[in-house]
Amino acid sequence: MQQSPVIILGIESSCDDTSAAIIKDGKILANIIANQDVHEAYGGVVPELASRAHQQNIIPVVDKAIKQAGISKSDINAIAFTNGPGLIGSLLVGSSFSKAFALAMAIPLIEVNHMHGHILAHFIDEENSEKPTFPFLCLTVSGGHTQIVKITDYFNMEVLGETIDDAAGEAFDKVAKMLSLPYPGGPVLDKKAQLGDSNKYSFTHPKVPGLNYSFSGLKTSVLYFLKRELKLNPNFIKENLNDICASVQKTIVDILLIELKKAIKETEINQIAIAGGVSANSELRKRLASFSAAYQVYIPKMEYCTDNAAMIAISGYYKFLDKDFTEQSIAPNARMKI
Repeated sequence: MQQSPVIILGIESSCDDTSAAIIKDGKILANIIANQDVHEAYGGVVPELASRAHQQNIIPVVDKAIKQAGISKSDINAIAFTNGPGLIGSLLVGSSFSKAFALAMAIPLIEVNHMHGHILAHFIDEENSEKPTFPFLCLTVSGGHTQIVKITDYFNMEVLGETIDDAAGEAFDKVAKMLSLPYPGGPVLDKKAQLGDSNKYSFTHPKVPGLNYSFSGLKTSVLYFLKRELKLNPNFIKENLNDICASVQKTIVDILLIELKKAIKETEINQIAIAGGVSANSELRKRLASFSAAYQVYIPKMEYCTDNAAMIAISGYYKFLDKDFTEQSIAPNARMKI
């Protein structure tokens, strides 16, 4: 007797992207993302505006995902949604929709940790894609998180080190703002850096115990560096923009990889993955790819780096197989930990 397929609807609304995805037995049938341009004028995400935009976007996004997948609502076996961490107003929109959908369709409700989703994106079943085997280490890097995580099973994860202040993605964005680059600044800085000399300027590396990170000191050092140089030459940033971007980017990636190499040595695990929005950074991807001579390295497709519902749907798929469902009384947790 042939087993019926498992179809999961995934919902992601942790920050400023409204996303819905349909996954069937581990394969993505649709992954729709609605971005919010309203934040560009403010140079950062405005939580109240984000939650309002999610309310406007969520039904059209889900409708488009279902149509693109070529299924009907009645084909969906369960709905998985991001329950944290993230902006509480944004999370409420996704969780409220998901609970209502599950109730109306009489299907299971599955909560997903946003950071688990980033890591489990590596298990999306796609042609010519290799999946890591357990155990492996994952460097999760985003605007809100920077962690080295040891994964021994789909939902058995241990944080070995994390930032004690700012995340790497935040450092990229804040430096980009200092340089008057448009929002979101991180990707723009990356593009400029590819045209510059990464050894032109040097910045100090913070000393942090264990496998932890710190990026607040780096932001401060860049700020003082720019102030000093602008006093000598008011056109310093304009004349040296690409080199500044390349040097800052190299420093951030150096800091990330120094701790990762220490974790590899301590755990003796030679399977390495990256996840999160900053895993789209060209320098980080290039430097990690060079690890492949000594380690097995897994770098996600660009579309699964930033926030997306495909990673929530694949997490929901594995939770569905374990019958790990949640109740309607579940409430979003803005500070959810791994």
